[in-house]
Amino acid sequence: MNDTSAHADYDAVVIGAGAGGMSAAARLVAAGRKVLLTERLDRLGGRASSETIDGHVVNVGAIAIERGGVFEETFDLLGVPLDIREPNPATVFYIDGKVINVAKGGWGMLLGTFTKQAAKIGAKFADARAGDLPEAKLTTQQWLEQYTRNETVHVIFRNLCAAIFAANSDELPARAFLTYFTIKGAFKRFGFCPRGTIGLWNDLGDGIRAHGGEIWLNAPAKALQTQDGRVVSLDIERAGQTHRIHTKAVISNIGPAAVAGLPGAEAFGTDYLEQSRSSLKPAANIVINFATQSRLLDVPGLVTFGQTRRLCNMGELTATCPELAPPGWYQYVAYAVPRPALGEFDESAEIEASLADLRDMFPAFKDAKMLSIRVMRDQWPAQRSCAGFDMPQDTPLANFWHVGDAVKDYGDGGTQACAYTGREAANKVLALLNPAV
Repeated sequence: MNDTSAHADYDAVVIGAGAGGMSAAARLVAAGRKVLLTERLDRLGGRASSETIDGHVVNVGAIAIERGGVFEETFDLLGVPLDIREPNPATVFYIDGKVINVAKGGWGMLLGTFTKQAAKIGAKFADARAGDLPEAKLTTQQWLEQYTRNETVHVIFRNLCAAIFAANSDELPARAFLTYFTIKGAFKRFGFCPRGTIGLWNDLGDGIRAHGGEIWLNAPAKALQTQDGRVVSLDIERAGQTHRIHTKAVISNIGPAAVAGLPGAEAFGTDYLEQSRSSLKPAANIVINFATQSRLLDVPGLVTFGQTRRLCNMGELTATCPELAPPGWYQYVAYAVPRPALGEFDESAEIEASLADLRDMFPAFKDAKMLSIRVMRDQWPAQRSCAGFDMPQDTPLANFWHVGDAVKDYGDGGTQACAYTGREAANKVLALLNPAV
């Protein structure tokens, strides 16, 4: 092992350059702190990054980046422009061959088309907004069954659960669903980056470096050393060598389960390690990237479906960002969620059911150029834990915090939720380093 003398001490080391980790690092360097951000991959962004396939810039996971709120605020702190283009309309539904724009009529208009119970369901949304939420064990499907048996309405709710939380309606707590849609706010402003989502991370990475932060790629964390209930150093592998890095605080974006597997993690205690391994419920999805030479649907934003087997939503990225594809191509990403999403499933069968949905709805899909089909599960899931089953950001170690989609605020979702955890963890580190402030 290399001697530590080659490396100065850091105020904080951030493990993992996903949305939560990068947000935390950005906020810490904006506050003038000395930060090292380490990432095991050769690129930034984690499960919300991009790759190039046959001349197409293809996003790995998340594509929709929200305007406003914590995410954009993080960029603003470093003076980094948020390079996204907003589709208009942002979200629509596609049901029975018709496009329904909910921005014009809201939930009442959408649900009223299919069920006489629309007003009753709407009233329950109003109750939730006022804080009257269902018990935690009731699933979204069970909650909805109290008001309607209409199959199309149930598919709409299932696909909303799938699109936002990568879970089926019989897996997602109704309390989490309603919290998101009534308190966190749904159908927010969002956009796509014309260079792929990785373009945003590269911009933020440049901002972190410009403010004195260091970023190590291809540099996984290998072990941690603790003393008196605190982390005092980390072993980071880089360029074939292991470096021991001394730090005052650690923020992890690799998930509690991965941290539990590191040498030295026994310092967290047996109960916490068991919780890290067993309490989280990773959520899976199937991401289908393809391109066509004729437009499937003239909609620039995200389309949520109302009659599908597995497919929940789809977006044509080239409607707002044509530079993502070579000339003459319309580039799409479609998301499907398997059954179950929180347990074992037949990968081949679930992929086929997802493709069958696309073939049934869009005859021209048969001529599509397939770019990638990515099943996000297990150690590389769509969500490290389904909403409603998250762990706390705090840990038994006084200077170690988690960020990311295993420790989200209740009922939260998306990249914005990860950025929020980054802000909270950065604030905790700053409070640790500045106890008198």
